[in-house]
Amino acid sequence: MEIQMFNGWYFFWFFLQIGATVGLYFALRKANSKVQHGVLFGLLVFGLVCHFLKVFIPPYSTDEARMLRDSWFVNICGANIALFPFMYFMKNKYVKDYMFYLGVLTGLIVLFYPQEPIAKGDQAAQMAEFWDIVRFYFHHWMIMTVPLLMVLLGHHKLSYKRVWAVPIGLLLLMLFIILNQVFQAELGFFELWNKDDFLAIHFKNTSYIWGPGENDAIGEFLALFCPEFFKKVPVGPYAGQERYWPWFWMIFPAFFLVTPLSFGLSMIFDHKRFVHDLKQIINKFSRKKVSV
Repeated sequence: MEIQMFNGWYFFWFFLQIGATVGLYFALRKANSKVQHGVLFGLLVFGLVCHFLKVFIPPYSTDEARMLRDSWFVNICGANIALFPFMYFMKNKYVKDYMFYLGVLTGLIVLFYPQEPIAKGDQAAQMAEFWDIVRFYFHHWMIMTVPLLMVLLGHHKLSYKRVWAVPIGLLLLMLFIILNQVFQAELGFFELWNKDDFLAIHFKNTSYIWGPGENDAIGEFLALFCPEFFKKVPVGPYAGQERYWPWFWMIFPAFFLVTPLSFGLSMIFDHKRFVHDLKQIINKFSRKKVSV
């Protein structure tokens, strides 16, 4: 099962995820609220359980280093798998917004560009990697579909006025991932820094916290929005050499990309309020102009 862009397996998983989301929506839309909440929350809990159970199946069970590293929450989607079950019943609107925008955006990225399965290449034909690909697609489908249905089924109402907070939530999550990786390293699960090669990235960087990576199309695109100041070592013996500031380099890409993307998603559900507010602003300025 080798997955490459636009080959048969690519479209198999693409349409399977879309079909599963549409099917689940129609299955739940006439159910009562308790059933809807039970199914959605159940999916989140099942996803969290699967995250830990993966250590018992290859390739994690046969690769101790990979198991020790990846059984924690080392990227954005992995962290959301851990956090979403606890966020689901929170009443805070910003928390629910975070679930929707980050869940849907990351899910759509994986839907159109499944980077990890593609990187496996012909290894995906091995049974060990096959089950990991199934887990990969299920987890990303879950963190996209549950928040989406949460909104479509009327359990949360979006507002375009709150999209400013989404990149802040993303940056806070990235801090959590950094602390997670540092904690793992200090406990001896893996080596985070290599003293012999200060300028290289030696650790898992799927969330681009430590820099854009090498030969990575998404990372290179994000780097376009990063100021040059955050791309260089500021002081010390390596001053002036290229090394992206961990976390800080993502501040500008987060605000310049996540904010408009979140606003665009909000327009699907909140465009009437936006048009109403825009008309009020235009009328207000028109009246002021006439009075002058």
